[in-house]
Amino acid sequence: MDQSLNVFVTVAEKKNFSRAAEDLHMTQPAVSQYIRSLEETMDVRLLERTNKYVRLTKAGEIVYHHAKEIVGLYGRMHHLVNDLSHEASGKLSIGASYTFGEYVLPHILARLLVDYPRIQPEVTIGNTAEIADQIMSRQLDVGIVEGRFKENRTLTSQDFAEDRMIIVASSDHPLAVRTKMIEWKELADLTWIIREEGSGTREAVESVFERFSITPSRTMQFSSTQPIKEAVEAGLGVSLLSEWAVQKEIRYGDLVQLSVKGFPFVRQFSIVTSSPYQTKALQVFLELLLNNHELTLVRGKE
Repeated sequence: MDQSLNVFVTVAEKKNFSRAAEDLHMTQPAVSQYIRSLEETMDVRLLERTNKYVRLTKAGEIVYHHAKEIVGLYGRMHHLVNDLSHEASGKLSIGASYTFGEYVLPHILARLLVDYPRIQPEVTIGNTAEIADQIMSRQLDVGIVEGRFKENRTLTSQDFAEDRMIIVASSDHPLAVRTKMIEWKELADLTWIIREEGSGTREAVESVFERFSITPSRTMQFSSTQPIKEAVEAGLGVSLLSEWAVQKEIRYGDLVQLSVKGFPFVRQFSIVTSSPYQTKALQVFLELLLNNHELTLVRGKE
């Protein structure tokens, strides 16, 4: 691989020649020479440089996008060849949507590293749409999501576990002490605390609203699950969340599950990949995910 591409990607991400040189274990003049060489090859300026900043030009943004993918593919190629004669090891780039990434994945990785301590997991947490995009651009080896994403022939998706979703409220909420089933018209009059567009959890709550033909009188939006739990606990409203995400709060009495007809709502966790070639590290990780017994153990631990 042309080293100038790797140098260019590093400079673009560090936004500074001296920090890039330090990261690459090079001198700053050497880094500058690589950038000049790449710009001469492309016959266009890729970076705007001043004493205060380094930033990409329009052409630089295009080159960065493709160079990032090339550098990633080159690294994966080396891992695949190395795997032919060595045990599972090396970097494993995992993307996960918030529910799985924050509440399930840490337990799975703990088990993985007991048997394969030389694997180096790197985890990216984002909403379903963001993870799917990074899988497609080869920035991640594998993604675990809980919602639908934009279909693309380069992506492969496989359901592997159920995610049960429940409606929760503060333990002080008037509906928390109800013993009979709560009517949906009562829930329509409440404030709903929901996730942002592109989130699998947002997709689920919209499906529930459509299924039961309700339009909440008011909604409040947060970009991750933890502040939603805090908002519900504070009495700001109710929310639809994964059982994985609220097990501790329900056990300790901070949140309660409301008795609502038609619940729990069940969706699927899915594994998303983009390449038919898999490193040994990815193979053993997928084997662990596909063993539903492992997920049952995680649920039982909480």
